[in-house]
Amino acid sequence: VQLQASGGGLVQVGGSLRLSCTASGRTFNSNAVGWFRRAPGKEREFVAAINSSGKRWSSGRTYYGSSVKGRFTISRDDAKNTVYLQMNSLKPEDTAVYYCAAGQLGNAIMSTVLSGNSYDYWGQGTQVTVSS
Repeated sequence: VQLQASGGGLVQVGGSLRLSCTASGRTFNSNAVGWFRRAPGKEREFVAAINSSGKRWSSGRTYYGSSVKGRFTISRDDAKNTVYLQMNSLKPEDTAVYYCAAGQLGNAIMSTVLSGNSYDYWGQGTQVTVSS
């Protein structure tokens, strides 16, 4: 599976962006997909994840990091091999490089889903900059 993240850019505080993660490969639809971000000088941070069709974690089919819950929405269109991250009410602290990742995490416990080390495939990252 190869992943391509896109949709980043410069946006003002309170604005919105939609990131896309497009995959190649027949097995993409059976993979859970997560979004992570890394801000300058900071550790990689879990943003959101969505399970594959028909699979649910203990939290449901999606899960969000506490810093983005209620503002970001993850979704997927398996017919297009694409996962989206809709980001609303953006804040300066959302500024980071955003990465998508995929892995066989359908039945994983949540601590595994939150860990970047659990994912097998990674995209190249897309920069999101929120200006105040």
